[in-house]
Amino acid sequence: MLTTNPFEDDKLREECGVFGVWGSESASALVALGLHALQHRGQEAAGISSWDGHQFHTHRAMGHVAGNFDRDDIIRALPGSMACGHVRYATTGETALRNVQPLYADLASGGFAIAHNGNVSNAMAIKRELVRRGSIFQSTSDTEVFIHLVATSTYRTLLDKFVDALKQVEGAYSLVCMTTEGMVACRDPLGIRPLVMGELNGATIFASETVALDVVGATYVRTVEPGELVIVTASGVRSVKPFPAAHARPCIFEHVYFSRPDSIVADSAQGLSVYDVRKAIGAQLAIENPVEADLVVPVPDSGTPAAIGYAQQSGIPFELGIIRSHYVGRTFIQPGDQVRHLGVKLKHNANRALIAGKRVVLVDDSIVRGTTSLKIVQMMRDAGASEVHLRIASPPTRHSCFYGVDTPERTKLLAHKLDVGGMQDFIHADSLGFISIDGLYRALGETQRADIRPQYCDACFTGDYPTRLTDQDDSAVEDQFEMLAERVV
Repeated sequence: MLTTNPFEDDKLREECGVFGVWGSESASALVALGLHALQHRGQEAAGISSWDGHQFHTHRAMGHVAGNFDRDDIIRALPGSMACGHVRYATTGETALRNVQPLYADLASGGFAIAHNGNVSNAMAIKRELVRRGSIFQSTSDTEVFIHLVATSTYRTLLDKFVDALKQVEGAYSLVCMTTEGMVACRDPLGIRPLVMGELNGATIFASETVALDVVGATYVRTVEPGELVIVTASGVRSVKPFPAAHARPCIFEHVYFSRPDSIVADSAQGLSVYDVRKAIGAQLAIENPVEADLVVPVPDSGTPAAIGYAQQSGIPFELGIIRSHYVGRTFIQPGDQVRHLGVKLKHNANRALIAGKRVVLVDDSIVRGTTSLKIVQMMRDAGASEVHLRIASPPTRHSCFYGVDTPERTKLLAHKLDVGGMQDFIHADSLGFISIDGLYRALGETQRADIRPQYCDACFTGDYPTRLTDQDDSAVEDQFEMLAERVV
């Protein structure tokens, strides 16, 4: 299976998305709608689990939410007023049905279902110890370690067992879990992965992004705070904060690429519109990397808001120089390279009448391996562009992520191998410019990056990992994050 989309081969993958509902007779239907809104965060598989007061029900499938959860018989087979769901893109573990979430297990205390966005960086070490003690794993996903840690905890109450499990894991996680007693939602102490809380007709809802609340008609209540557990039962909603206070560092790439533009990232006091931030990034990019040109063209769709900001700041007209078809699937079987090249144009094609003879500024969100940039620059030249200037709405991606984002090994990152001049030569652009790290922070409303206590996790740009490994070099980091051997790249 060969992808027809040249702009998805070379992106940082969107982690995963979680959605949970407690207290609605339409819980599973609401979860399915919420997962539709979060489909961009994971497109390999989807699953929903529900609790009807007597037993758990689960349906998991490979592929998109649509086609798997758009039938009435499937939703009716997931009864109950509590349900949670997950859309998956694999960061650890193979792409197989056994790794599709929510994962479920019957524990001594009753049923336990879990949906996880993030990555347990010490999962392999924990798994080896659990297997040595007799645990039997049914998946290769790092998420399963949560289940085994809860099952083997010697604490008395289920909540204490759960907290005990969380204190043994390292890395990033936003979790929505279900037990026979109720629902638990939580974030890791650094708040790297997002999680918000909403309300709909008395039901409590948790989601990876606010756009999922919008889609189901829920009202945003607040963000789940870093290190917080929110427990929802028949007795009400309560909050537990079992971890020592830590300096939160939410993922900065949520603003650059991962979140949908119509979401609000609410980790700051006022909440930040993703769309507005991306326009501000584009404006800052134009300030830092000006060029004389005729058109500003976004790489669809993720480069569009930044391209609008660049055009407004620079005064260069914004135009849709690359047209995207929305009716092509992610894969297409092709018998040879020549036909495959034609298949690429099924999804994206240059607007030749607009591009020919023009000096073009292309705006994209990032460069990873560089293969995408090479293709789009060539696409512009084939369409007759006289000059092609590439502008990137993030700093160079020089480091791997260990917190739930599927990045290539560091040696495969173009910015690790080459400086900006070398990257420009590689992609055959007339010029190449990135936003600076301080410029990115200014677009987020900060005066600059606080180097001693950074406001965000920006390790993919800076190598400043928000853990006890911060002061070590990348080789030491990669040695300790053993899950790299299991990474799907």
